[in-house]
Amino acid sequence: MFPSVFSGGVIARAVERGQLDLRVHDLRDYTTDKHQQVDDRPFGGEEGMVFKPEPVFAAVEAVRGPEETPVYLLSPAGREFDDALAREIALRERVVLICGRYEGVDERVALHLATDEISIGDYVVTGGELPAMVVVDAVARHIPGVVGKEGSVRKESFADGLLDYPQYTRPRDFRGMTVPEVLFSGDHAKIEAWRRRKALEKTRRRRPDLFSGLSLSPEDRMLLDEIFDERNEK
Repeated sequence: MFPSVFSGGVIARAVERGQLDLRVHDLRDYTTDKHQQVDDRPFGGEEGMVFKPEPVFAAVEAVRGPEETPVYLLSPAGREFDDALAREIALRERVVLICGRYEGVDERVALHLATDEISIGDYVVTGGELPAMVVVDAVARHIPGVVGKEGSVRKESFADGLLDYPQYTRPRDFRGMTVPEVLFSGDHAKIEAWRRRKALEKTRRRRPDLFSGLSLSPEDRMLLDEIFDERNEK
């Protein structure tokens, strides 16, 4: 699965330039039985299969390197993955991601091997491979030099806790839908003020939950009050 995603685009170029060293390890290579069994039935009689602890511990211990290397288990019970966590991981020299599967992973992996757990959302996918790909892609963008225009990363959605402001390109008028005039004003201060206002407006409309974790400036609070008053008038 991983080569099909990482063989092109930003990740592939980062690997080629030596900015990112990405390695995928097959748990079956760390088994000791002739059937290379990585899973077994859960105790207690439940349905499904659970990853055995032996191959997971053996794999991580073989590739981890220094003891301080973080080991993240991709799990629905994990810490919600967001831009702040992506930036945190990007500062690490190396990390290990364990891709959960089936009905889960033996709890001893979570308790005694993983240093943290990560969830990409409150839903279930077929395995931890897809979440791991999401984590790698998001983290890589915060590694210096991986994205050509690093300023664009700093201005993306969630970079400062808000959704991104609206973006427009040619044509200026499409089927009567026109681009806001302020973007053609040449006044960078006005443009930045408009963008900030629109980012606040979009976040308030679509993701008001994000404000609970933000420290807003007095100017931002004034803008939010104006936005609130305008919406009530309509």
